[in-house]
Amino acid sequence: MKRNKKFFQDVWFIAVCSIGGLILSLTGLSIGWMIGTLIMAVFLSFRRLSSLQLPHHQKGLPRYWLYAGQGILGIELGQKMNLSVISIFQENWASILIMLFLSVVFSLLSGFVLWKFSQTDMLTSFFGTAPGGLSAIPGIAEEVGANTAVVSIIQTMRVFLVVFTVPIIVSSLAVHTADPTITYNAPVSRGISNFEVNQLFWTIILVVAAWGGYYIGKHLKFPAPWLVGSMLSVSVIQALGSSYVGHNLIAWWPHTVIILSQVLIASSIGSRFRKNMFIGLKKTLLVALLSTLGLIIAMFVCAFFVSKITGITFITAALAFAPGGIAEMATTAVVLHADSTLVVVVQVLRVIMVCMILPPFFKLLNRRRLRKNMHSHASA
Repeated sequence: MKRNKKFFQDVWFIAVCSIGGLILSLTGLSIGWMIGTLIMAVFLSFRRLSSLQLPHHQKGLPRYWLYAGQGILGIELGQKMNLSVISIFQENWASILIMLFLSVVFSLLSGFVLWKFSQTDMLTSFFGTAPGGLSAIPGIAEEVGANTAVVSIIQTMRVFLVVFTVPIIVSSLAVHTADPTITYNAPVSRGISNFEVNQLFWTIILVVAAWGGYYIGKHLKFPAPWLVGSMLSVSVIQALGSSYVGHNLIAWWPHTVIILSQVLIASSIGSRFRKNMFIGLKKTLLVALLSTLGLIIAMFVCAFFVSKITGITFITAALAFAPGGIAEMATTAVVLHADSTLVVVVQVLRVIMVCMILPPFFKLLNRRRLRKNMHSHASA
């Protein structure tokens, strides 16, 4: 009885937090549900309003809510590895690899600057600047011991700066270069939500694959196995299945499921926020702001050189390089008659690569640094 009461209190807390997501989603921002829910969860965690009869967990919501959100997000990202992505990668593999490599390198440099010139620890600095998506990175950061409050704030700052500056700058540059005769590719399909039996069958297969991917990821000690393991396994099944039948297999995956994922992740992370997490953040936020602006400028410079070397238009390269906002960058590419498919492919592959490769790399760096510090203290 007591367990059921606690469960319904958690559901009530998540429902109240989702009101903030609903309000911010009305602005049209694709991550509005995530940011709005996170803000509301943080507010409720700080205020502890007894009139709402919210749960007073010392360590936030139980972790299974976060794991559920990560599992849904893993399936969503894994589904994007379809024949369109594979085809575009085969045609432009050199350009895409260059973009991915430079994006990761400059994000690492941005994290290094944040670490060296602020009071933030190394793990928090690198996770805060990793271009892996606001929905994915904070959850992974929490599991490896980083300060999720700082990571969430820096990730939110990065996404807002990218979403509100890159499309405006690129659009202004395109005014003088637009050519109405240029054709463009449609963005990669996100799937359809109309119910069909065969789509439901494929959904069940992907869910089972995600479940199996979690156990594989847990066995291999992946960070956030519910996200990384499920994403990797669903990617493999989606790519192999689509290749076998010769067309993209589409699961019944309505957009409300993705909203649910954002709400669960944001509520879980926000419920763990405490006021002491924000102590001494003034310098950190200033350095994070400057390093993010530097990252955006570096991406524009890289986009210019990549466009000259590969022949890809500057607009397409700039939108593909932009470290955040897949939906916004794809929409801007369509409006400006850029290659929106290439933009989406680069953005999606970067998120998948960052979630799979960078967290273990960050943990290894941090472990080596701690071991080095222990040796230096022992020899002193």
